[in-house]
Amino acid sequence: MAEHNELGKLGEKEASAYLTQSGYTILERDWQYKKCDIDIIALNEKQDTVVFIEVKCRSNNDRMQPEQAVDAKKIRNIGICANAYIKMNNIPHSIRFDIIGIVQPSGQQPKIEHIVDAFNPLLVPCTRKRRR
Repeated sequence: MAEHNELGKLGEKEASAYLTQSGYTILERDWQYKKCDIDIIALNEKQDTVVFIEVKCRSNNDRMQPEQAVDAKKIRNIGICANAYIKMNNIPHSIRFDIIGIVQPSGQQPKIEHIVDAFNPLLVPCTRKRRR
């Protein structure tokens, strides 16, 4: 497995542990729909909101913060995937989209930043070119 894939899996594991310690219930990890995926799907600590979580892990933040790597295309794909999950599972709860950014330098403790309600896929501008 490529080094960046290993770091990503480690990040998802760290994020899941962090969420569990914070009172969240993990429903799914790496849930896939067609060519899209959601890293973590969880119930919040009050058990009244389904949270779709994108995890970004870096070994350093020299170039950018991990959460800055969540671009408009990724947000749209998460929205499509979340919509499918909601319909397939008849989810009656409120929903929310979070980002967990993790910076984990080699041999050091990870620094975790949880951005609650980080984005709304319905508010992402469309960047497709129109055909005339």
